Amino acid sequence: MALVRRNNPMELQQSPALKFGPAASVAAASDRIVETSIPSRLDALPWSGFHTRVVLALGITWILDGLEVTLAGALSGALKQSPTLQFSNFDLGIANSAYLAGAVLGALGFGWLTDRIGRKKLFFITLAVYLSATAATALSWNIASYALFRFLTGAGIGGEYTAINSTIQELVPARYRGWTDLVINGSFWIGAAMGAVAAIVLLDPALLGPDLGWRLAYLIGASIGLVVLLMRMWIPESPRWLMIHGRPDQAHAIVDDIERSVIGYDQDASEGRFTKIRLKMRDHTPLGEVVHTLFSAYRQRALVGLVLMSAQAFFYNAIFFTFALVLTDFYGISADRVGWYILPFAAGNFLGPLLLGRLFDTLGRRTMIVLTYGVSGLLLALSGYLFSIGALSAQGQTIAWMVIFFFASPAASAAYLTVSETFPLEVRALAIAVFYAVGTGIGGVIGPALFGALIDTGSRTSVFAGYLLGAVLMIAAAIVAWRYAVSAERKSLEQIARPLAFME
Repeated sequence: MALVRRNNPMELQQSPALKFGPAASVAAASDRIVETSIPSRLDALPWSGFHTRVVLALGITWILDGLEVTLAGALSGALKQSPTLQFSNFDLGIANSAYLAGAVLGALGFGWLTDRIGRKKLFFITLAVYLSATAATALSWNIASYALFRFLTGAGIGGEYTAINSTIQELVPARYRGWTDLVINGSFWIGAAMGAVAAIVLLDPALLGPDLGWRLAYLIGASIGLVVLLMRMWIPESPRWLMIHGRPDQAHAIVDDIERSVIGYDQDASEGRFTKIRLKMRDHTPLGEVVHTLFSAYRQRALVGLVLMSAQAFFYNAIFFTFALVLTDFYGISADRVGWYILPFAAGNFLGPLLLGRLFDTLGRRTMIVLTYGVSGLLLALSGYLFSIGALSAQGQTIAWMVIFFFASPAASAAYLTVSETFPLEVRALAIAVFYAVGTGIGGVIGPALFGALIDTGSRTSVFAGYLLGAVLMIAAAIVAWRYAVSAERKSLEQIARPLAFME
């Protein structure tokens, strides 16, 4: 049976039990097969104001994360000096690890829900969790409460990663996907710069007391989150997700609206310009099928995702969470001046994806992943040695980190790009969650606590050993990528990984 509609690319084949209309149940979705050109139509669109608005409303998650992580680092001195809290370096390491642990668990739980009940519902829920928790952090009264609120803040951010990355991947045309994803991930450093400026102002002892500035700093994230909540009201559900989950009419209506917004008219799919695929609709994907897909059918891609995520998580979190501690403990920089050193560091991190991102769509994923991971590791080993022998000043150390993270930032972003585009749609959000969770659990949760302990020794040699470990992990990841990474540049998501619902 065909559902006739102007420019409708879908033809639904009806099973004997299927009925249309109000009485049709969601369960009936598993009885339907749909032929659609929606992925091809979305990929054929030029870049437009619609795509820019999607990037702004959803990509701001990374800005919030950058703000949170920077505040955690830049405020570390103030938290140690706070008359209420008086944290030790170990306390700060534990709290930072709690944030990352929350992000891990939040990504897993919310990632599963994102694939099951949709992208749009989740990016409202996760933002609400983040808002509430980061505001509560400002009210912390001891290490236990601070760590708990940081854990919940991380859970919201971790959930955001899964819902946001999958939505953006499924709405942005294939030829722009690599650069767009890297720049969005790189916007983390816009948040980092905001956090640095906030720290400079709010930690100034001439303006605010030692126990007030850091509290006000955490309220900045909550304020931004409220604005983002309003910006997301008009973002549509992913048409690709709707198509598979038994709501083809809604998916087609959304694509029609997008096309009218971008090019002023519906693209005529009947002319044969668009590739069509046949899908068997489903209301959910069983967990057993998810596990089989990630760790059996796509085990080589799973290895790449795990290695890339783990290496960059250790590299980034270990160094950045303890950035302020290195400056204060080894270079004698006062806590209220740390923000000035974070600003150039953040600039290097944002410029990397911005300037190198297009090469991921032209030279290709594999070449650029190997280059950025390998160069980052070699430069960290070199700068770590210079640090260990006392050859760098605070300014020299900051310049070295700027150069290193010019390459490390697109490398880290490429890890998220890899795990979000190389697995089937039905498990995309959970794949992001699993590899983010495992990678962050291995490299991120351990890293800050380990480096906190190494810094507490007061030994430059001990800290260099930690840097060397991070360098080895990045170089090893480059080798794995060279051997196993997928060349996904300029290809549709369905071409890279066929949906589990795909029908011959």
